[in-house]
Amino acid sequence: MKNRYSLLIIVLFTLVSCKKDNQENFGKSTDTETTKKISGQELFEGKGNCVACHKPDQKIIGPSIAEIAKIYKENKGSIVAFLKEEAEPIVDPSQYDIMKTNFAITKTMSDEELQALEDYIYSYSK
Repeated sequence: MKNRYSLLIIVLFTLVSCKKDNQENFGKSTDTETTKKISGQELFEGKGNCVACHKPDQKIIGPSIAEIAKIYKENKGSIVAFLKEEAEPIVDPSQYDIMKTNFAITKTMSDEELQALEDYIYSYSK
C-alpha cells in the first residue's frame, strides 16, 4: 500500500512540474530553430546532400551551382518549385531521373529551408 502512495505522489509531482513549465512558456516560441537563420550553404552541404552532385563551378554528376543559378535567373524559374516537384526541370532535363531520387529529401524541407537553398544557389549568379 505504501508503494502505491509513493507512486501516486511521484506521478502527481511530475504532472504538476510539467504543467508549470507549460504555463511559463505559453505563447512563447521555444523552438530555437525557428529563431535561427537557416543557412542555405549548410543545407546544401549537409541535410540536402546537394554537394554530392553539384559543385560551385564545375559539372560533376549534375550541373554546377553557377550554371543552375544562371539558367534559372535567365528563365525566371523557381528553384523552390522545382525542388517541390511543382515545376519542370530547365537546366538539364536529361538528368531529371537522377535528380528525382533527391526529392525525397527536399520534400521534407520547410519552405524557409527551400528558400535558403535557392538564395544560396543564386549567390553564385554573376
